[in-house]
Amino acid sequence: MSLVAGRGPLSGDPAGWFSPGIPAEVVYAEPHPRRVQALRDGRLVIDTERALLVHRRGQPLSYAFPADEIRHLPTEPEPDAPGFVRVPWGAVDTWLEEGRKLVHYPPNPYHRVDCRRTRRHLRAAVDGTILVDTHDTVVVFETALEPRLYVDPTYVRTDLLRRSDMSTYCNYKGFATYWSVDLGDRVIEDAAWSYADPPPESLPIKGFLSFDAARVDVHAELPATHR
Repeated sequence: MSLVAGRGPLSGDPAGWFSPGIPAEVVYAEPHPRRVQALRDGRLVIDTERALLVHRRGQPLSYAFPADEIRHLPTEPEPDAPGFVRVPWGAVDTWLEEGRKLVHYPPNPYHRVDCRRTRRHLRAAVDGTILVDTHDTVVVFETALEPRLYVDPTYVRTDLLRRSDMSTYCNYKGFATYWSVDLGDRVIEDAAWSYADPPPESLPIKGFLSFDAARVDVHAELPATHR
């Protein structure tokens, strides 16, 4: 959701600025020439290559469909694209784009993930116990998000990590597995995460760990950001 999420140009906290400025209520709608399908009760209820992507400030990226193609589903008109309607995400059981199952929202064609091997330093610790301290890392530059360091688990005190019940999903990195730090007398829940089966653009961080600076002491040598 690059344009409207994170620090994207149509988010509530854009990383840059427009000159001249643009109206707060600006909407960007564009043709999306990919095959979008939806299943409900095992039946194909949407199958189109005529969808639009609608980028609206403060809202998730959404599809809009030609009204004449949608039958027997709840819809509402897309006010910024006459003749098109929106279908609530939860109105169907499964969304597919070019055969790929989607979760939560459509993937954004402007979203990019660059994973680069680097010598940037990463150190994470809890109460003086070092979890990782290495310069052998991967820096991830992801559209509209702050850069982040990942590290091969061979450099991590994995004997102090245990898998938690937490899981999240990203259309660009896949399902995240979360790890808690167990020091015996203290447990820090969901202190790190990894992606066991990322899509091709994120394969360089497959199985690698990143640490939550809000939960453990993290020093990450990252590019300076300007706010």
